[in-house]
Amino acid sequence: MKGTNLGEFEELVLLTSAALVNDAYSVAICDELGKYTGRVAKLGVVHAVLNRLEEKGLVKSHMGEATSARGGKRKRFYEVTHAGKVALTRSKEVREALWRIIPGFNLEGSV
Repeated sequence: MKGTNLGEFEELVLLTSAALVNDAYSVAICDELGKYTGRVAKLGVVHAVLNRLEEKGLVKSHMGEATSARGGKRKRFYEVTHAGKVALTRSKEVREALWRIIPGFNLEGSV
């Protein structure tokens, strides 16, 4: 397994894959990323990130069944591995620790 440090977009793709559970395939991931971040996620970029995450051992993929709705084509589904969950947890812990040390920065109750 390669390094498990996550870049920002890798983290977003990994979080989205985890949230989609059994429906995590590239188009659905792009749609969810756009919905929650307001950013346009290009399919080719998401594919590249998913490949990188798979090389790192943070996701694994499998091919779904061919469907007539897709002209007989199969979807590649992604599942977050245990190592991926550990990486997400570690990333969350680091971010929370850094937020806690910012002096006088408190958004609770702010509008």
